Amino acid sequence: MTHPQGPLNDGPSTWARPGAQGPLARTSGPAESSGGRLRPGAAGAGHTHDPQTVAGRSSRQTEPLSAAHAQAQRPGYGAAGRAGTRTTPLATADEGAAPAKGKRRRFRDPLSVFLILIIVFSLVLAGLIGAELYVRNQANDKVAAAVACEVRDQATASFGVAPLVLWQVITRHFTNISVETAGHQVRDAKGMKIQITISNVRLTNAPGSKGTIGALDATITWTAEGIKESVQNALPILGPFVTSSVVTHPKDGTIELKGMLDDIVAKPVVAGNGIELQILSFNTLGFSLPRESVQSMLNDFTANLTKNYPLGIHADSVQVTSTGVISHFSTRDATIPADSLHPCFANL
Repeated sequence: MTHPQGPLNDGPSTWARPGAQGPLARTSGPAESSGGRLRPGAAGAGHTHDPQTVAGRSSRQTEPLSAAHAQAQRPGYGAAGRAGTRTTPLATADEGAAPAKGKRRRFRDPLSVFLILIIVFSLVLAGLIGAELYVRNQANDKVAAAVACEVRDQATASFGVAPLVLWQVITRHFTNISVETAGHQVRDAKGMKIQITISNVRLTNAPGSKGTIGALDATITWTAEGIKESVQNALPILGPFVTSSVVTHPKDGTIELKGMLDDIVAKPVVAGNGIELQILSFNTLGFSLPRESVQSMLNDFTANLTKNYPLGIHADSVQVTSTGVISHFSTRDATIPADSLHPCFANL
C-alpha cells in the first residue's frame, strides 16, 4: 500500500532560516522598534537581518551583564560590599552595647557580687579600725594627762578591749580604764607608784560637774628606799642624820628608821582619809625620848603625801612587806569636778 506524496516544498527549510536559529538566538528585526512595535509597512519586509546590526545589538545587551558579573566578582563591591557598608552603623551600636551587656553579666555573676561585698566590707572594717585606734589613743592620752597632773609623775592609761572605745565615746559611758604611774613619785613621796582601775564612768554636762565615776580602786606601793628619801627631803638639815636607812619588818607590820644619832620604830596605819606613821619608840644616843616631839612632824609629812586626794579617794588598808609598804585606796560614785574647780580634769 502506497501513500500518495504531497506537493514538494521547494522553499528553504524552516531550520535553515537565518532568523529561526533557536529561541536564544532570536533577535528583533529591523521592523521592530525599541518598544517592540512593528513599523508600518515592515510586515512584508521578510526576515533578513544585517549581520553587523545583530552583532552590535548582541554586544550592547551583554555589556550590562558582563559589568554586573564583574562587579559581583570584585571583593568589597556588589551585594556583599553594599551589605557591609549598610551594616557599619549597626556594628558600631553592637560594639557600644556589648560592654554594657558584659557589665550586667559581671554584676549578675555571684562571684563578682561576693568579691564586691568583700571589698566594701574590708574598706568599712579598715575605716572602723582606724577610727578606733585614733579615738583610743586620744582617750588614753587625756586620762593619763589627768592622772599625771594630780600625782606629778608620768602616767599611762589604757581602755578595755571591749566594748570599742569609739562606741564608749559616742555613748559617753566608759566601762573599764586602767592607769599606771612610772613609780618615780606621788606628789612629794619619792619611790611611790600607783596602779588605778576605773569603771563605770559617765560623762555629763551638769552644772559644776563633768560626770560621775562608779568605782575607782588604787594600789599604792611605797618602797623602803623611797620612804628614806622622802623623810630626808622633808627634813633638809636633820634628815640625813635622823634617817640614814629604812628597814621593814613584815612580821609585826613596822618600819624602822635608823639614823646616826637616833632610831625610830613606826607602824603605818590608816588615819582619816590617808596613812600615818605612828611612832612606837624613839631612841637617841641610847635614851628614850617622848615620841610626841617627832609625831607631829611625821603626821604633817604623811598627810601631805597620802591625804587630800580628789574624787573622795581615801585609804582603806595598809600592809608592810619586805620591800616597803603597800596600801589600798578607793572611792565610789565620785563626782568629776568641773574645769574651774580642778584644773587637772580640764581636758577630760
